[in-house]
Amino acid sequence: MKIAVASGKGGTGKTLVSTNLFSVLKDSAFLDCDVEEPNGHIFLKPNETKIIPVDVKTPVVDEAKCSHCGKCAQVCNFNAILSAKQKVLVFPELCHSCGSCSYFCPENAISEQSREIGNIKVDTNKHIYTGRLNIGEPMAPPVIKLLKNCITKNYKDIVLDAPPGTSCPVVETIAGVDYVVLVTEATPFGLNDLKLAVEVVKKTNIPVGVVVNKTFEEETLIAKYCESENIPVLLNIPHDNWIASEYSKGNLITSNEEYKNMFIKLREDIQNDLKGRSLC
Repeated sequence: MKIAVASGKGGTGKTLVSTNLFSVLKDSAFLDCDVEEPNGHIFLKPNETKIIPVDVKTPVVDEAKCSHCGKCAQVCNFNAILSAKQKVLVFPELCHSCGSCSYFCPENAISEQSREIGNIKVDTNKHIYTGRLNIGEPMAPPVIKLLKNCITKNYKDIVLDAPPGTSCPVVETIAGVDYVVLVTEATPFGLNDLKLAVEVVKKTNIPVGVVVNKTFEEETLIAKYCESENIPVLLNIPHDNWIASEYSKGNLITSNEEYKNMFIKLREDIQNDLKGRSLC
């Protein structure tokens, strides 16, 4: 299974869930798709054996050939190129590397050059893949896309730690996965952001389940919403000072047998939910 662990906002415990779930799986891979601020390595402690650069194509204009017809700017949906009377300006950070400007240029005045926007660090022994976007770069999806394409082995499971929120990087991460686990907190703020995340996942028609982090006694706020939306609550993680202490040290909580069994059951419940849906 390809399991994406996401959340409607940061700080809910998404990385806590993804790293500890991965730690109890066999013959599996971990993809840190939160490329703007990856932190899975803090807990999984990989030894990077390979670094793969992430390059994108950006246009270069040959002013000697350019007739300043403006066709390149007309076909660019992202305003990454501006054709003035005497000069063409290119904004690389806005470019989506679609190639339209060079394809439609009547003078063949536009070529493309590679520009590195990030990299992927791989631990081939632990099967941990960490994407990282260079500081100052605005677009994470190209890094996430290449990160997902790095997987060439048929793993039993792949855990993808998604970026927080509901924007393009999240959509790129969950595209093509088998199941999305949304992590939230039992607060009104957590419920609000969970609703936003659920709406995004629903549009992809990917099965979704919820993990509630830092719960006190019997949790009802999130449970009532999930029941109304027919979304299973897969796991309630208690508000435990020991978990907070271990997390602050960069340790996995599956060193505790009770929590280890909890995450083993989480994987089983995800598989059972998928089987149940296939029978409907």
